[in-house]
Amino acid sequence: MIVPGIVAFVLRPSLPDPPTAADEKTTLVAFLDWYRDCLLRKVEGLDREALTRRLVPSATTLLGIVKHLAYVERGWFQNTFLGQTRYRPPRSAADDAEFSIEDAETVDSIITLYRDEVARSREIVAGAALDDHARREDRSDYTLRWIMVHMIEETARHVGHADILREQTDGAAGE
Repeated sequence: MIVPGIVAFVLRPSLPDPPTAADEKTTLVAFLDWYRDCLLRKVEGLDREALTRRLVPSATTLLGIVKHLAYVERGWFQNTFLGQTRYRPPRSAADDAEFSIEDAETVDSIITLYRDEVARSREIVAGAALDDHARREDRSDYTLRWIMVHMIEETARHVGHADILREQTDGAAGE
């Protein structure tokens, strides 16, 4: 919680702004990486209690956002684009397991999950062209270009949520 009289500090992303003049794929990758980095900056320096504190009526927490985005990375790049069948927790209005942090899960294990999924996504993107189509049969009309744009939107939206939650937690704000 924000304590009256304490000045909030500003979080800064560790990556420079994406390039202003680059080819399309480089630009898309740079923007997605920028938001991925922002997400990790939002959770730096907080303990498990702060990262799992529910500040809104939904199950959304700072660490829950990281876990959810790890599975979003896996879902779009591995399951949809490559057509693989990799585990993704069930999603329903009543029990959104992607946002729930289990007792056995640690801050480090969730951060590692996210970093590992991002690393795999980067490998997949590096080996494909933007016009390549997803291999999952029911989504074969999706191109890597569409998936990249969607992932930028999805990650940026959740970084915005994380920004608000972090500000409510300790007053830290920023990109």
